[in-house]
Amino acid sequence: MKKLFLVINNDKFFLSHRKPIAISAKNNGYDVAVVAGATGLAEQIEALGIKYIPLPINTTGMNPKEEYDTFKFLKKLYKTEKPDVIHQVGLKPILWGTIAASILKIKNVVNAVSGTGFLFSPEKRNSIISKGICFILRVFSKKTYKYIFQNNDDKNEFINAKIIKENQVCFIKGSGVDLQQFTYRSEKEIDCSKIKCVFTGRMVEDKGVLVIFEAAKILKEKYKDKIQFILCGDLDANPKALKKEQIESYCDGAYVKWLGFQKNIKDILHNCHIMIFPSFYMEGLPKSNIDAEAIGLPVITTDWVGCRDTVVDGYNGFIIPPKDSILLAEKIELLVNDDKLRQEMGKNARKYAEDNFSIENVIEKHLTIYRLFDK
Repeated sequence: MKKLFLVINNDKFFLSHRKPIAISAKNNGYDVAVVAGATGLAEQIEALGIKYIPLPINTTGMNPKEEYDTFKFLKKLYKTEKPDVIHQVGLKPILWGTIAASILKIKNVVNAVSGTGFLFSPEKRNSIISKGICFILRVFSKKTYKYIFQNNDDKNEFINAKIIKENQVCFIKGSGVDLQQFTYRSEKEIDCSKIKCVFTGRMVEDKGVLVIFEAAKILKEKYKDKIQFILCGDLDANPKALKKEQIESYCDGAYVKWLGFQKNIKDILHNCHIMIFPSFYMEGLPKSNIDAEAIGLPVITTDWVGCRDTVVDGYNGFIIPPKDSILLAEKIELLVNDDKLRQEMGKNARKYAEDNFSIENVIEKHLTIYRLFDK
């Protein structure tokens, strides 16, 4: 039985974004282990019949000792366990795991770039740290390694930095959505006394949270009895994460509600009307958008990395410039006042999800990549 290691920032991200892939790999004969930072969800992983190995990692810090500890741990783990395939997800697992695998002459490595994050944002792209990461990956990445990208921007970033060549690229549109679980619903099935505009994601400034608050403020006088803004997302350790007190200062619990982290996002989306995701974070391909589209919500998102790959402007939603709260408010107002357009875009959103984001398709593409190393 071939041993597959899934190396991921934390256990929560594994369960929300990679669980179906691991289960399918297990069902297809792989001995799967998840190596991930611990947030207290180990039992949920082990309940799947999958081995869990806690990874010492600080996903947002840059303490040299902590970074070295992550590298040292992975190097020892790979040397001891000798996995047949290593699938590393996220920038830090990719960075330290690639060095470790390269030193140990491990050839079967898959690196999944699920967004390049804070360090590759426009203001940080040319920093010493970002250039250093590119240099390290250029030196240690082997020709046999495969790289999964979710959008063309990230793919071009890695090719232009000469980290990889085109023949190493595998393109998979996000982590997929289970269309049997996230089923389409007509607005006839839900309460439409207020049009609910929902955001799901971490409460980080670059995710566009403040842009949403500003758009809500613009619309409040005219629409406070017709619209409700619902934000679902946890606090975060990101350098641009919003503080609890800051978020609560914008929320009145009625017109604007912050629900914190929500486990059953599907149920919340089912009762909403519009997804608003004005992110200017360096996304991979936002699961927030594809989940909402599967349910049948039109999506208002930004002309930005990853985001623009989820929406055809005017078909299943709208694409607006980043940080433009005025235009966000205008597009919300348009969809609120035009029931026919909103519902038509919702139907188109479901069709777009079916054509592009099926979890079965995502799983099969991952298994195909793993099998490349059987040859």
